[in-house]
Amino acid sequence: MATIPESFHDLFERETFAVFGTLMPAGTPQLTPVWIDRESVDGEDRVLVNTARGRQKERNVTSDPKVGVCVMDPDDPYRYVSVRGEVTEVTEDGAVEHIDRLARRYMDVEEYPHHGEESGPRVVIRIRPDRVTTSG
Repeated sequence: MATIPESFHDLFERETFAVFGTLMPAGTPQLTPVWIDRESVDGEDRVLVNTARGRQKERNVTSDPKVGVCVMDPDDPYRYVSVRGEVTEVTEDGAVEHIDRLARRYMDVEEYPHHGEESGPRVVIRIRPDRVTTSG
């Protein structure tokens, strides 16, 4: 398992967007811009992506957990962190609270405004970093 250097934690704590790469059933890449988050449990980093159950990225990680995430600094796009890893969990537990927390960061609102409009319940995708590359 790889760790995300502390000097790049700020990218997961402010309004930055990531490109989330999953694999389609035929093996081709599928890329999606996403809100991004990070947590540390017992000293181990996890990258978090929130989505609705049934969306393509959720279906893809369920069939193949290998993923990639690239987060660029909006103030300096040459400063980035790239993570290759594996999805360790897709869970509804805490997903609504998580999307509300992200909405406070990204939209400056207390509650995510699109509850109930998605294709299914919210899920948190937890990614274990196996390789981390940084620049800047």
